[in-house]
Amino acid sequence: MTAETTTLADGLGFPEGPRWHGGRLWFSDFHDRRVRTLTPDGDLTTVLDIDDSPSGLGWTPEGTLLVVSMQRRLLLEVAGGEPTTRADLTAHTRFRANDMVVDAAGRAYVSSFGFDLLRGASVEPTVLVRADPDGSVTVVAEDVVFPNGMVLSPDGRTLVVAETYGARLTAFDVAADGSLSGRRVFAETPGIAPDGICLDADGDVWVATARTPEVVRVREGGAITGRVAVGSGSLSYACALGGDDGRTLFVCTAPSWAQGGPRAGRIEVAPVDVPGAGMG
Repeated sequence: MTAETTTLADGLGFPEGPRWHGGRLWFSDFHDRRVRTLTPDGDLTTVLDIDDSPSGLGWTPEGTLLVVSMQRRLLLEVAGGEPTTRADLTAHTRFRANDMVVDAAGRAYVSSFGFDLLRGASVEPTVLVRADPDGSVTVVAEDVVFPNGMVLSPDGRTLVVAETYGARLTAFDVAADGSLSGRRVFAETPGIAPDGICLDADGDVWVATARTPEVVRVREGGAITGRVAVGSGSLSYACALGGDDGRTLFVCTAPSWAQGGPRAGRIEVAPVDVPGAGMG
């Protein structure tokens, strides 16, 4: 399929980490240090301000909001509108923490930069960590190259992570205890730096490309089965499937992720044929 987005909200700092939850799109505006929600008719609300850049979002089985605090490298939980530390990721991460997916048991898989991207450092592999409900943090995968967006299959048994600087999607088997094994390439993405991702009911993955004004749908094995052009001409950084029937693709876009430029971040939308599935 091919389609083009239209703008639902603009004038944002830099939207990231979108999740459809409770009839609204939730996302982090990490330059503004806010978590926001957006209704299908464009009503924008700030639900949380923090003293750091937020990124990945998720919810526990009890409905508690979890937020990745990027520069402090913490996993926060939000109760009564106030964030507190759920897990400290600093012992196992370097530079910024990033995206996240939360499983049905409340375990959070968190990615991180692994090198000082802002200062132009050379690319270095890093680890993927899991933060359990008791606050303990475990390394669950090593030698991942800028792990970024993640999704879990509907049965919770497969995790797919975007390795942005590896130009691939990598899959793992998830055991009952949350450990990962069976590492394999889900899809090579030559010429694409996969950033945020989301999963549909056919098992295909929508991929924000980070360097081009489009989102592509990738099947296991690497075939591209759909493309959505970004109508504003900006770059795509993250995506989520949602709406009443799960067939709206929400895309976080901006001309650049650098701070200090014009307030040109947007949430753009396009209809798709296959609804969303899984977690993330």
